Amino acid sequence: MTRIASVNTAFLFPGQGAQKPGMLHELVDDPAVELTLDEISDVLKSDVRLLDSTEALNSTVSAQLALLASGVATARALQRYGVTCCAVAGLSVGAFAAAVVAEAITLKDAVILVRSRAEKMEQLYPVGYGLAAIVGLNERQVTAIVDSVHTTATPVFVGNINAPRQIVIAGSIEGMQKSLEEASRNGARKAELLHVSVPSHCPLLSSVADSLRLQLNSMQLKVPKCPYIANVNARALRSASAVATDLADNIAHGVRWHDATIVAEELGCNLFLEMPPGHTLTDLAEENVPGVTACVVTSDLFRHVLRLATA
Repeated sequence: MTRIASVNTAFLFPGQGAQKPGMLHELVDDPAVELTLDEISDVLKSDVRLLDSTEALNSTVSAQLALLASGVATARALQRYGVTCCAVAGLSVGAFAAAVVAEAITLKDAVILVRSRAEKMEQLYPVGYGLAAIVGLNERQVTAIVDSVHTTATPVFVGNINAPRQIVIAGSIEGMQKSLEEASRNGARKAELLHVSVPSHCPLLSSVADSLRLQLNSMQLKVPKCPYIANVNARALRSASAVATDLADNIAHGVRWHDATIVAEELGCNLFLEMPPGHTLTDLAEENVPGVTACVVTSDLFRHVLRLATA
């Protein structure tokens, strides 16, 4: 394990939008994966493996639960072979997987929270809302555009700061389309709606944050075993109460993902391992955090880890 164990590793967990059909059937082949999926299925009272069909993933609830399952299962498989992390960070719903892997919250409680979170998101905004991405403009420029477009009838907000010039906005489809048109006129390289049907990370979901806060108050969180890097303020959190606050609040606030990756680097992490599915977080790190190596945990990578562990 020398080549893996000698580096400082951050585990990264993707958010909604990374999901894809078959994702839970393409995870690494390891007993820890099956045990994790069985544990989640016990909580749900149904097989979590059924949530990765094309039809099922049209539901925000299925997508978020599948992402939680994928992230925790893969991380546990890595940990079984001695791969440890010096920090964890999860984008949006990925934060719950990060908190589980840091042992700040139990997997059972995370499943309960993610299901509740997703159900309430769907109920609040079943149609006409979502997320969009603007690439090529900075935060100040996007904020100015959004502020000029936002109205009570067509709400739109700055959501995720994924990179200095890759920003996600949230709100009504009408408000976002107006913002995208203005962004294109101002030189954006890309301005498009995303395949996410809920307006995450903006004040429209404040009631969901309030509900999560109440549920978290009745749960027993623990001090994380490694720094948990927050979504809302990108700080390295080391207390149970701070992790609980971030898990509740991130749905109603923007996510400072780029800042979070910079903090991970400042903590000494020089290898970022992105849990499946997708490769967005790896791409962002490679482009915007040049001091680290980033890669997705594929079956090939996992087999390499296994060979090192058993050599």
